[in-house]
Amino acid sequence: MTREVLGAMRGLIAPVLTPFEDDLSIASDLFVAHGQAMLDAGCAGLTPFGTTGEAPSVSAEERTNALWHMTQGGIDAAKLIPGTGLTDFQSTARLSRACMDMGCAGVMIVPPYYFKNASDDGLFAYYERVIGLVGDDVRIYLYHIPHVSGVGLSVSLVQRLKASFPDQIVGVKDSSGDADNAKALLRIDGLAVYPGSELLLGDLAARGAQGTITATANLNAEAISAFVAASLSGDDMACAYMRETIAEARDAIAARDFIATPKRVLVMRSGDVRWANVRPPLIPAPAPTGETLEAVLKAQITAE
Repeated sequence: MTREVLGAMRGLIAPVLTPFEDDLSIASDLFVAHGQAMLDAGCAGLTPFGTTGEAPSVSAEERTNALWHMTQGGIDAAKLIPGTGLTDFQSTARLSRACMDMGCAGVMIVPPYYFKNASDDGLFAYYERVIGLVGDDVRIYLYHIPHVSGVGLSVSLVQRLKASFPDQIVGVKDSSGDADNAKALLRIDGLAVYPGSELLLGDLAARGAQGTITATANLNAEAISAFVAASLSGDDMACAYMRETIAEARDAIAARDFIATPKRVLVMRSGDVRWANVRPPLIPAPAPTGETLEAVLKAQITAE
């Protein structure tokens, strides 16, 4: 089913990892190079500073500076949907405004995650304040990841936000892992829906999903982008053929973690040891863990 959503990105979107120098400042050269590599591998766009990008450990000023380096490094800002969700609406609005001024396609905003019992009315007021401060040109992709943030976005709240701000609420990344939740979101007219797992896209693409925003793109972008293209084109035979290896790769990554161990793999692929660095409270993955994962991924690629 074709369900085009005006102004929404379509395809595989990579929530890129954030590389750090040994002093834990952002390694801008690696950041730009990795983003470009994801685009070269078939990604339609990038979402810097999501969960995979260690966003809660990166300040608003650092995010703005890193995004500036990306655009100066040749990455089109129109392919960027940076994570700008912070716990206070003023900071979220300032960061979002900076991203829109750079020419970003939109911003991805997780709900404020400290107050775990926030009501739908309270969450609505948060987004309403952000939109009011940023301006009517903001393009927001909501971010639903309740098992991490502790604060979810109910379908009824998303529907209310879309109805109240039809031009500003563009889409939602649904990382709940619940296909039924994604199907309910797809019934909201004009809302672009992106499951957080590529494995859900085969079914959801037929219902109108625009693509997927998945952490595994950092290590398997070329194969996933081909799978996403087949899913969106309705090529069921190709989807069925590719899904098994896609699932094996995702399961192998998920059995470890989506940040520290993939960074270890990138050390091996790039030869740059800076990729192992993570910010506290995370700790670097042991080298053997990355080596084991890379061996699994290489074996799958060879077997294809």
